[in-house]
Amino acid sequence: MEQNLISDGYLFPSQLGEIQSGWLREFYTTVHRHKPQFVALHFQEVGGKDYMLNMGHAENFFRSIESSVEMKEYDRACIYVDSQFKAEDRFTALGSMYFIHTTLKDIYQYDFTVKDFKAVTGPSKYVGSLDSVATVEKEKFPKNFWPDFKWSRKGFMRTRWIIHNQGLDLVNVHLFHDASNLIACNASPSVYSDNRRKALRYVIDRISDSPGSPLPFFLFGDFNFRLDTLSLVQHLSPATDVQTVTKDGSNEVEKITWEEKDNDHKVVLHIEAKLFDYLHQAVFREDNGQALLKYDKEVTAFHDVIREEEILFPPSYPYSEEYTEPTQYLTTRCPAWCDRVLMSLSAQRFLHRSDDDGDMGVVYNTLGPNICMGDHKPVFLFFALKTNGH
Repeated sequence: MEQNLISDGYLFPSQLGEIQSGWLREFYTTVHRHKPQFVALHFQEVGGKDYMLNMGHAENFFRSIESSVEMKEYDRACIYVDSQFKAEDRFTALGSMYFIHTTLKDIYQYDFTVKDFKAVTGPSKYVGSLDSVATVEKEKFPKNFWPDFKWSRKGFMRTRWIIHNQGLDLVNVHLFHDASNLIACNASPSVYSDNRRKALRYVIDRISDSPGSPLPFFLFGDFNFRLDTLSLVQHLSPATDVQTVTKDGSNEVEKITWEEKDNDHKVVLHIEAKLFDYLHQAVFREDNGQALLKYDKEVTAFHDVIREEEILFPPSYPYSEEYTEPTQYLTTRCPAWCDRVLMSLSAQRFLHRSDDDGDMGVVYNTLGPNICMGDHKPVFLFFALKTNGH
C-alpha cells in the first residue's frame, strides 16, 4: 500500500485580490495534477506583518480553501490557526491545514493530552488560541533564547498522525530572518545563521524528546535560510573596488558598494541594512540558481538527522508582490531558498520512488513559478508513502 502526500510551506502575503486568486488557482491546479490522498498545508506569518488589521482576511482565506469546490473530495479537514495575537507571550502566527481524501480510510491523529491516537472521522477546526487544543503542540521560541535580539512571533507547531500503520510527525516551522544585510555579510557563518541553527536544533530536540522511539518527522515552512552572504559577495563581485560609507560622526557602516575597476566605477553590488541590489540579478534564476547552491549551507549542519530532496528550483524568496512581475526579485534581501521541506532520516526511507505503476515518484518544487504568489514562492513535496505492513 502506498499513500500520497503533498506538503506546502508558505508565507501569507500582505496583498489580497489578484495575488490571492492566483495563489489559490495554482494550489488547486497542483492538487488536481498530483491527486494526493493527504494534503498538509503549512502557513507562516498568518495575517502578514499587519496581523492585527489583516487577521480577519486571513481567516476568510482559510475558509475559502476549506469550503472550495476544488477540495470537495476531501471529506475531513483538520485546521489549526494561531490567530490570538493578544496573547503576545504565546502567539506564533502559524496555521496548519490537513485535508483527507474520501478514499483514505485508516487514519488516526494523536491526542497529546491522553497520549493516544484517535481515528479521524470528521472535520475539526480551531481558530484563535490553540492552548487547550489536545491534537496540536505549539511553542513560541522563549524570550530569553537570544537576549540580544527582538522577541518575535517565530516558533513551531506539531501534529502527529498514523496513516495505514505508519506514524509520523508533521511540524510547521518559522525561524528567524536576517535583520540586517550588512551584519549578515560580516562573518561566515553569520550571527543570524548561527541563531537559526540553534533554533532548529531546539525544535528537533523538542519533537524527539518523547516517550519511546521518536517517530519519523517532516519539518516544513519558512526556515529563513540564507546563502552564506560573505562568501557569496566575494563570488558576485570579482575585480571590483569596495567603497564603505559610515554614518556621520560614527563608525557604524551605512552602506557598502562594489564598483567595477575598468568600467567607469559602475556599481555592481550595493548593500545596506535592508537593501541588496545586485546588477546581474538574473544569475539567481539562471539554471534555477544551481551555480549558487554551494552557498546554501545551513542544512548541512543537520545532516546527522535531516535529509532533503534535491533542489531544482530557483530561490523562493524575496519575490516582487507586483502582479505583473512574478519572476522579479525584490532588492530588499539576497535571494535565498528560505522555504523548504526537510525530513528525518527515517522519514526519507519511506518515500516511494518507483514509477513502474505509473506513479509520478517524488516531486520537490515551487508553486506558481511564473505567477505572482507574494514575496515567497510556496514550496511543496509530493510523494507516495511506503507504509508498515504493506
